[in-house]
Amino acid sequence: MSYICHARSSLDLKVYQSVREFEGVDRPIVTTGTFDGIHVGHHHILSRLKEIASEVNGETVLLTFSPHPRMVLFPDDHGLKLLNTREEQIEQLAKCGVDHLIIQPFTIEFAQRSALDYVRELLVEGIGVHTMVVGYDHRFGKGREGNFTLLNNFAEMFNFNIEEIPAQMIKDTNVSSTKIRNAIASGDIFTANSYLGYNYPLAGIVIEGDGIGRTIGFPTANLQLLDELKIIPATGVYAVKVIAEGKHFNGMLNIGKRPTVTASDELRIEVHLIDASLTLYGQEIQVEFVQRIRDEKKFGSKEELIQQLEIDKTTALGTLVK
Repeated sequence: MSYICHARSSLDLKVYQSVREFEGVDRPIVTTGTFDGIHVGHHHILSRLKEIASEVNGETVLLTFSPHPRMVLFPDDHGLKLLNTREEQIEQLAKCGVDHLIIQPFTIEFAQRSALDYVRELLVEGIGVHTMVVGYDHRFGKGREGNFTLLNNFAEMFNFNIEEIPAQMIKDTNVSSTKIRNAIASGDIFTANSYLGYNYPLAGIVIEGDGIGRTIGFPTANLQLLDELKIIPATGVYAVKVIAEGKHFNGMLNIGKRPTVTASDELRIEVHLIDASLTLYGQEIQVEFVQRIRDEKKFGSKEELIQQLEIDKTTALGTLVK
């Protein structure tokens, strides 16, 4: 398998808020989908996109939608939890070498487009598609009526190339966004990260807490998530990397209700910087989950809690400084 993602600035990716904004390019090599998580299974499609673009001197284009179609089609029962915020998605797509990202507004009216109108208006007239690359199960148009057979017919009708990534190639990776979501929800960060190809990120604004951590020698930054749709890992203690003030720090993070020090039922996300002391109130920070250390537990006293936190710190550093 070819892994194409590497360090690359998000400034190298041009982002458009609709197909109408798209600046025409020569020989656009296009794929489309929600691409939540940008996991290793997606790399097959993105890698092939780049290969074709290189062969024909074209540029890669990914067409996605906002908000997520399920939020529009099932507003009261979408049950949606996302692996990436839009900013995280843009960062990962830039690292994967995508040249252009089109974020098409998704509305009820848009959802009523027939498969033919979808291809003609967006792909052909809007983007000027040269080659379309899709996964084996790609569906499009009103009621998901469009499939690869129909898309192949449209390719002949409108004179563009079409390529399907075989089912076996995708299935051989044994990866799906659903599997990653389930792994994160259960606290299996190792599996989630191996499927993603990077550490699962979570971003938030640091808000004031009750200061209990400071009194026991483990001051914490309390996070208020930027996106309520992001999946929160299972309760417990984690070794994390923290990006704050443009720098990287080692940290340990707790997700839970802190049963030893409070009777609150409020779920909190608190991170302790192991190797730094910063005042971060009001700032946006990002944490990257590296390893789950243990379950959340109620201790008999604050002294027992402090002893365990010292053990957790040693465990976290052992993971983070490898």
